[in-house]
Amino acid sequence: MVRNGLHTAESEEEKEAVYRFRYDVYVEEMGRYRDVADHANRRFWEPEDDTARIFFAAENGEVVATSRMNWGGDAPFTERLVDHYRLQPFLDELPPEVLVVGERGMVKPEFRGSPIFMDLGKESAKFISEKRVQLIFGACEPHLLSLYVGRGSQTFAEKNINSSEAGYLIPIVNVVEDVEYLRRIGSPSAATARDWGEDARIPDCVESLVHNGGNVMSQRLVDSGLYLGEIHGALDELAENHFSVLEGLDEEQAARALGKSNVIRCVAGDRVIKKGGTARNMFVVLEGHLEVRDNDNLVSVFGPGDVFGEMAFLLERPRTADVYAATDCRVLSMSEGTLRRSIDSDSEVAAHVILNIAKILCMRILTKG
Repeated sequence: MVRNGLHTAESEEEKEAVYRFRYDVYVEEMGRYRDVADHANRRFWEPEDDTARIFFAAENGEVVATSRMNWGGDAPFTERLVDHYRLQPFLDELPPEVLVVGERGMVKPEFRGSPIFMDLGKESAKFISEKRVQLIFGACEPHLLSLYVGRGSQTFAEKNINSSEAGYLIPIVNVVEDVEYLRRIGSPSAATARDWGEDARIPDCVESLVHNGGNVMSQRLVDSGLYLGEIHGALDELAENHFSVLEGLDEEQAARALGKSNVIRCVAGDRVIKKGGTARNMFVVLEGHLEVRDNDNLVSVFGPGDVFGEMAFLLERPRTADVYAATDCRVLSMSEGTLRRSIDSDSEVAAHVILNIAKILCMRILTKG
């Protein structure tokens, strides 16, 4: 029997209900983990589940949301978790009992946009507070980074995650008791975070391992002038007959166009876009080169100033090809939400951006011709 409400999965029946729910969302809806899921029994289980705290929300006896936490106090972190979330530098400095990895958060489609996942987070927060966990690790796709940053997550890793199943992921961490930081960035999480005052435990290693930002520069956390300077510094160097996505915009307009965007440093071999992915954000190459591949076939090569991922944005369809970093490079990940909202409420800026994208695409056709 699956209990209604918010709970930690205790019985095998509840855990199996979660595994079947994961299958529905990850495998059937999103097309992920097909090579490792149990198709015969329509369930998605992983070795980490055996020692994890699994949280779920249920209505009418059915799971509608879930998440998982692996706590260093329950069992050693698996090799996959240590590698994926770049945990080793933290484990070298801190006891595992103050670290948690959060994964497999998902919500049934009809409940997305409701407060149910936030409510589920409050349930897991009870455990975090009880155990005085200091750092919560996770990962997100580039198009979700600004959302998590706005809630208090920070980027820190020098290398991102290349998952054959989930695609390109950016490691993130929450410093649980740094309420001052949450307030400084205006995070809504500050209202619900427990303020330990002078007794707050913020690990000494946070300054060196977290606050450097890793390989991501987020528009939400960086001085506007510095952020625009980074982007203009790259785009102003474009060769003749190359158009900038920001052409025709003054500084204030450019800042609005780049709201909730991020500059991501990729290393050669990174798969920045996974074919079939549902994200619709667009990217602009600032430095280096990337290759578009359809299976083993090289379709195109992108260099500085080029736009990619535009088909998913413009046609509102899944990604049609894989895009790999051919060299170390920097890319600008533009927020789909910001661009779509600007079409309705900031039409002058939106018109410039869309026109510039059209020019870039036209030049791509002419060059190929």
